[in-house]
Amino acid sequence: MPAIRERSAPRTPQHRTASGPPGDSPRRRSPRPARGYWPYVLIAPAIGGMLYLLAYPLLRAVLISLQDFRLRQLIAGDAQFVGLRNYRTLLSDPRFWEVVARTFAFMAVNVVLIMTISTLVALMTERLAKAGRTVVLCALVLAWAMPVVAATTVFQWLFHSEFGVVNWLLTSLGFDSFDRYPWFADGGAAFAILVVLIVWQSVPFAAITLYSALTTVPSELYESARMDGASGPRIFRSVTFPMLRPIFVLVFSLEVIWTFKAFVQIWVMTRGGPGDATTILPVYAVQTALSSQRYDLGSAASMLTVVLMSGVLVLYFRQMFRQEDDPR
Repeated sequence: MPAIRERSAPRTPQHRTASGPPGDSPRRRSPRPARGYWPYVLIAPAIGGMLYLLAYPLLRAVLISLQDFRLRQLIAGDAQFVGLRNYRTLLSDPRFWEVVARTFAFMAVNVVLIMTISTLVALMTERLAKAGRTVVLCALVLAWAMPVVAATTVFQWLFHSEFGVVNWLLTSLGFDSFDRYPWFADGGAAFAILVVLIVWQSVPFAAITLYSALTTVPSELYESARMDGASGPRIFRSVTFPMLRPIFVLVFSLEVIWTFKAFVQIWVMTRGGPGDATTILPVYAVQTALSSQRYDLGSAASMLTVVLMSGVLVLYFRQMFRQEDDPR
């Protein structure tokens, strides 16, 4: 009988790789060398600088708020620990609570206007042609790049009682009562001018951020909503806002912080006047520390400002997370 030769199955590259040529042992990967502490050494200067510039002033302010720290203690350095006495002094002062109420009113008006105008500007920019969109974005960037003190000085010139453009324009339109009108001597007018200034400075950043987020929303979602007969406001509520909720939360949080600490504009323009019409918590803290050399009360007012601002953000975040967790 003829011999029957059995053909063995051809060996695949996987088989050859697994078995390897005869006489060769499988290679073992050598363990990666330990990195050691070099990454931590490299980032240590940055972390140290951040702690020195941020953490140390905060801890120092907390310590001063718990001491009897006035001009004498600033020079001699023998401040005594008084516990929460400075906080009790502030919380029992009616003027402090008036400033707190004014601060929250100032924050609410500014944040509502900033978020509304920024959203409208972002939606408008998305719908413009390329040339119009470029013009709007360039204008926003230029307004955003203007220094705070320079912008505040320009607004002071605009509303100057004798040489201001606003009084000249209103008088030219027939409003003779605004001839040499002292804007900064009227508490309500000064408050409104500061609101306009803060909104004007804040809208560019918020509008550019929201516009950048709008460009990430898929156009298919808008087309599907329009095919279902949804109107513009309905599309914004059901499509745009849910998609951009994290960005809205971020912008809202930043604007709360920005308006809560709006010190430079108020100090340069009105120094909290006339009276206390434009005094908010940061201005109140500086006035308390500088006018009567009560650095302890000024530090306590600053710490209470941080606590109140954090409380507003925590409440807002809780409300947003609760809405996300609710079943729809």
